[in-house]
Amino acid sequence: MSKIDPNLFSAHEHALEREPCPQCGAELVIRQGKHGPFLGCSAYPGCDYIRSLTPNGRDIEKVLEGSECPDCGHLLAIKKGRYGLFVGCTQFPVCHHMASLQESDETQIPCPACGEGHLVSRTSRYGKQFYSCNRYPECKYVVNDKPVAMPCPDCGWGIMVEKRVRGSLRWVCPRKECGKQVERG
Repeated sequence: MSKIDPNLFSAHEHALEREPCPQCGAELVIRQGKHGPFLGCSAYPGCDYIRSLTPNGRDIEKVLEGSECPDCGHLLAIKKGRYGLFVGCTQFPVCHHMASLQESDETQIPCPACGEGHLVSRTSRYGKQFYSCNRYPECKYVVNDKPVAMPCPDCGWGIMVEKRVRGSLRWVCPRKECGKQVERG
């Protein structure tokens, strides 16, 4: 029978010491937030000191060599944010330049609700694609399925949407009152 080495379980004398809060001197503790772990003051809410546990630049996926920020001239990078990937300046927070990775998909299909705008492809914070009027917030019309520039044969609504119903692709009226389905031909 082999013995377990007790030195494996001994801790360095400074390993158990906690770091003091630079604002109030109380002990800092590890907390979990929606963006990951962070150090926070144990005297919260009296003291609001926090510090990220993730290294700076963690949001940068790839620096785009040869690119130039139109605002400040520094390099651009593909970054990971709350709503997915985007292009941003490497000098953030000094420079706030951002651009979408996805090209704006303007369908040129007129908005059936307001008649003034047209439907644009957008991506939700969860990565799902949807189509909404480009006049948002004045017009709040939204459809989740791809719009087709064809009026509904029953109610005359300005668009139909492409939907997979029981394995076959169909055009469906997006109005719940109508719900007309046409086999795609």
